[in-house]
Amino acid sequence: MPKVKTVYDHIRQNNIKTAFLVLLFPLIFVALVFLFTWCVVPINEAIETTIRVAIPTFIGCLVWMGISWAFGDTMMLSAVHAHEIHDTDTQYRDVFHAVENVAIAAGLPCPRVYIIDDDSLNAFATGRSPRDASVALTRGIIKKLDRLELEGVIAHECAHIGNRDIRLDMLIITGIGVTVFAADLIYRMALYGGGSRDDNDNKSGAVLMMVWLAFTVFNTIVTPLLQLAISRSREYAADATGAHITRNPMGLANALRKISGKSESKKLGNMHSLAIACIAEPCARGFMDDIFSTHPATEKRIARLESMA
Repeated sequence: MPKVKTVYDHIRQNNIKTAFLVLLFPLIFVALVFLFTWCVVPINEAIETTIRVAIPTFIGCLVWMGISWAFGDTMMLSAVHAHEIHDTDTQYRDVFHAVENVAIAAGLPCPRVYIIDDDSLNAFATGRSPRDASVALTRGIIKKLDRLELEGVIAHECAHIGNRDIRLDMLIITGIGVTVFAADLIYRMALYGGGSRDDNDNKSGAVLMMVWLAFTVFNTIVTPLLQLAISRSREYAADATGAHITRNPMGLANALRKISGKSESKKLGNMHSLAIACIAEPCARGFMDDIFSTHPATEKRIARLESMA
């Protein structure tokens, strides 16, 4: 008789998958730079070029990551015009208490609670760490979900906080920004040096073009696919952890049924970082959804939750 998967099995499997996918980012980047430069120079020069490219790129990622670490959550909340609520706000007092209770059940400090004046059904969490995290809920999701369903959504967002997914999203988004900027800089350097008749300059120009091609392949093909795979894995993990927090997988499953098809929002969909952080895809969906969606299919998420009930 096959073993029935528990919540802990789902969480562990998704964490292992995420660690593997994150490790692939630097490995594939280094491999691409080496392979492309090896096409135009001997192997020892290709190795030297790879090192000279990789080190400043990683340093740039760390610097920009520090800036995002300091201001990223504030920028996200400001972009959607979210306003903070407190226990004293009579209109949303029940919502504040629901977040407070779920955070206690999850063993987390109570996050700040924000409301987004939008009729779509969506939510996201942001912050540098559990101690300064925030949960943002749309006005629509508060109106349309009952108490158990809303608790399921809040537990999902608290799971993202507890699982440090916010930090992971920030790392990935920051890294992508640096590699895109570096690719543009290298392309301009290659064009500037491409008009020389000197053999050494021509060789340097060829190397730069190969490095640019490596960055381009990494940014346009490898990074989007890995990012989507990580995002989907973390959504499954947050669903499982959220179900564990509330001890009620069907609460979140029923919430996802109501959210499905009603999560699109111009406010939330304008920022790519927010699309990854939301509980459901906030952008308009097309026929290529299964490949390029930042979230797993809602039907699959509901099926997993029902299997845990």
